[in-house]
Amino acid sequence: MTREPPSRHQQNRLSATRSLRRIDPATGTASSGYDILTPGTMIPAILSIEDCADYSKTVQPFLPQLYALPQLLMDNGANLAGLRDIYVRTNPLVTGFSVSVLLGAIFLAVSELNRNYSQVDRMWSILPNLYVVHFAVWARMAGLPYHRLDLVAIATTIWSIRLTFNYWRKGGYNVGSEDYRWCIIMKQVPKPVFFIFNVTFISFIQSILLFAFSAAPAYNILLSTRFEPEITTADWMYFYIELGLILSEWISDGQQWDYHRAKHSYLKTAKVPKGWFQEELDRGFLTSGMWAYSRHPNFFAEQAIWFVLYQWSCFATNTLYSWAGAGSFALFALFQGSTWLTELISSGKYPEYQHYQKQVGMFLPTSFKGYKPPAPKEPKIIRTSELAKRQEEKEKQKK
Repeated sequence: MTREPPSRHQQNRLSATRSLRRIDPATGTASSGYDILTPGTMIPAILSIEDCADYSKTVQPFLPQLYALPQLLMDNGANLAGLRDIYVRTNPLVTGFSVSVLLGAIFLAVSELNRNYSQVDRMWSILPNLYVVHFAVWARMAGLPYHRLDLVAIATTIWSIRLTFNYWRKGGYNVGSEDYRWCIIMKQVPKPVFFIFNVTFISFIQSILLFAFSAAPAYNILLSTRFEPEITTADWMYFYIELGLILSEWISDGQQWDYHRAKHSYLKTAKVPKGWFQEELDRGFLTSGMWAYSRHPNFFAEQAIWFVLYQWSCFATNTLYSWAGAGSFALFALFQGSTWLTELISSGKYPEYQHYQKQVGMFLPTSFKGYKPPAPKEPKIIRTSELAKRQEEKEKQKK
């Protein structure tokens, strides 16, 4: 009875497994540098598609690789071949997490050296996409199916290009540019407290968060490709939802950009630009377009993009929820806090902002009627007879 020839993916996986093993000259036995869990020690041995979302089976067994990685880099990372070998035979989630921690240390050092705390902000639109692309590249090098990851990577690359462009045109990459909110926080807390805040939240927690909401769902999708290697109809559905959210964010950011350009021109020249009304610019903040129904439509889209990616991973692994959603929910919490601070500042600058808050939802629309500004106060009309009476009363008081 003859065996069927192995498939292309099986051949690639077998080749990768063989290339990862090393022969110990003293014993003549194969060794990979890690405890051998599965062929190549790269990804977990899973028996069902639901196992792909099981933290205890897909993440926990690889934590020892995280501790061993620094020594491996010291021993074998002196050349490109050694680095490639370490990259391929290290679990891709472990690699991504290690990079996020290393970047956190770099962000901390650079921010304290320059006294500029927007280092993570400059990488916000870049790193999540690189983490997703990392999984697509790793799948190719490990001989695993990669087409579904390519589709995810295309969506996140489009997101990255658009958001990076928006950050650039707002001057985010200019030398010395910094999020104004950090300056406000620094004025409110003692320097030692802000330093601790920088060490924990600004540098490390934010860096790990960028990894968590992008890499964790991509990892689960990578594992699911062992059961469903080709792109499905549902994958295309999630892909188009992502594109729709990216388009929504592009439109809302564009509307805000146009408004602020008009407002700055009006303040500089005292002339109302074409297409705008003076009362709109005097108000100080945008209330038209998508902003008439949501106070932060761009923030809503940003959160939704990564929540949809998490849901994509749940569908891919045939689960309702998984540990991969921790990053997405942490992102929700971050936006709640940062938006609260932003609106606290805005309500102090613009008298009408509190009226805007009462009518329009923070992220989701609470009404589809759109924002209606308060009616202008009518001046109190004083008749001539009333003025005469007041004058008589004053004269009597003098006497």
